[in-house]
Amino acid sequence: MIYFVAIVAGLAGILFGFDEGVIAGALGFLREAFDIAPGAEGFMTAAVPLGALFGAVVAGRAAERYGRRTSLLAAALMFVAGAVISSQITSVWMLSIARLILGFAVGVAALVAPLYIAESAPARRRGMLVSIYQLSVTLGILGAYVANYALGEDWRTMFLLGAVPGVALFAGMLCLSDTPRWLAGRRGAAPARAALARLHGVPRDDPEVERELERIMAAEALSHGGRGARWRDLLDQNVRPALVVGVGLFALQQFSGINAVIYYAPTVFQEAGFDSHGIQVLATMGIGVVNVLMTLVGMALIDRIGRRPLLYIGFGGAALSLGLIALGAWTQAQWLDVIAVGGLVIYIAAFAASLGPLPYVMMAEVYPRHVRALGMSVATLANWGLNFVVVFSFPVLVAAIGLGGVFAFYAFVCIAGLFFSRRYVPETNGVPLETIEAHLAAGRPLRLLRPHLTAPAPDAAAVQASYALPREQAGRLIDVLIALSPYRADLQHMAVRISELAYDNHQVRVALHAVWLRAGGSMPDRVSFGAEARVLKMFLEHVRYASPAFLASVGTDANAKDNRHG
Repeated sequence: MIYFVAIVAGLAGILFGFDEGVIAGALGFLREAFDIAPGAEGFMTAAVPLGALFGAVVAGRAAERYGRRTSLLAAALMFVAGAVISSQITSVWMLSIARLILGFAVGVAALVAPLYIAESAPARRRGMLVSIYQLSVTLGILGAYVANYALGEDWRTMFLLGAVPGVALFAGMLCLSDTPRWLAGRRGAAPARAALARLHGVPRDDPEVERELERIMAAEALSHGGRGARWRDLLDQNVRPALVVGVGLFALQQFSGINAVIYYAPTVFQEAGFDSHGIQVLATMGIGVVNVLMTLVGMALIDRIGRRPLLYIGFGGAALSLGLIALGAWTQAQWLDVIAVGGLVIYIAAFAASLGPLPYVMMAEVYPRHVRALGMSVATLANWGLNFVVVFSFPVLVAAIGLGGVFAFYAFVCIAGLFFSRRYVPETNGVPLETIEAHLAAGRPLRLLRPHLTAPAPDAAAVQASYALPREQAGRLIDVLIALSPYRADLQHMAVRISELAYDNHQVRVALHAVWLRAGGSMPDRVSFGAEARVLKMFLEHVRYASPAFLASVGTDANAKDNRHG
């Protein structure tokens, strides 16, 4: 069932890719039919990313308020409407409006489809299943290339074909329910249990369903008391690391130069001796095939080798290939033009296997439940905004530093991506979404998340029982912990405030409660922190290094030192 869910949601990616690619084949015929002015042509072509910007702004709120399923149903209707209007236009302004509608649908679908898949998929296969969206984008682009080649001058039929996957998406979503995690937060345990049972293909009272439902409901109980998310919540100290990863990966993806490389591809082929327009079209279709095949390779690897190793491969391969393209652009030697073609193929392969799908996968994984839709909205908004910046700046940069210099700049961005991945990106492979959220809630640095090191999120019973821990005993345990800490000189005079913060943090309080129970509900001379020591020590490290705002709030001289560390 989960594969059917992923395929249906992935149809949104086919629509995105098709609408992105079909305009290339139709543009020449549109110029002949409507005598388009340069300004009108520019707006009409850019209408899809412009509409996507607005779609990304509203998609987060809509997905949280009305649900993931309803949002995708609305996007499907907009895709169909945009395709039909495009095929019936009698003027350029009509096509611009149609493409704005399509762009708005793209902006919604680019957020909600990966979110829908991630919240439905099991942890061990989540990366591969979310990557189906990016695979669908590449299939849509390739389908548009094939349609352009096969239909020739029949541009109306080209546009109308975009309605077919739109109808399929609408019909498929009618057969599905919303995600268990959205249902748990909005409708309660019973609908979430039914959705989980349907996804797993088992009865509602199956033990696996009960375990997963308990974990989801526990995370909901810990999630800001059930209140609605606000935009400023994304700047909370426990959410900021996820925001950095979500936005940072899309920024690096765009500044790796993907759109510039695609736009430059015909020039690369021409310089390498592909003079015929037909041969250039076939060569571009070949690039589309490489894009699809390497996306399949990335899907096969993402849940095997993990996210971080695949990012290293992607950024490293992209940096090498961009260097080859830059070398070919700097010279006029024929053999270097052939190397540039090789660099183009390697770049597309590295991007498709890694840099294309991974930002969508990571943004759907790292955000806590209560801000997941809003966080993904910001990430996709950054994606579309930076897409525009890269495309707009490309000719300006070429005029300033030359084509070789532009691609060398993109290569350096990819090298920076290697350091970013090592410093900020967690390994989320096989980790349940609720465990990722618990890791953030405990104040632990996101980069330290590892599948084999991550403790399971507390269940609902443990959370409820932790309130039995007296605040006084929690404070005494924190005093002992501080005394054993290498940071005791900086922390002892803040012990009261730290104890309050610890007691208000559910994850830390659960750990303190376990220590207290192990001591028989009393305070012995020697305290055994046991398995909980790691969580508690990480909490103190967070206070010491990652919270200058907290240190400022208690008015200590240590604030200056921590600002230097930050």
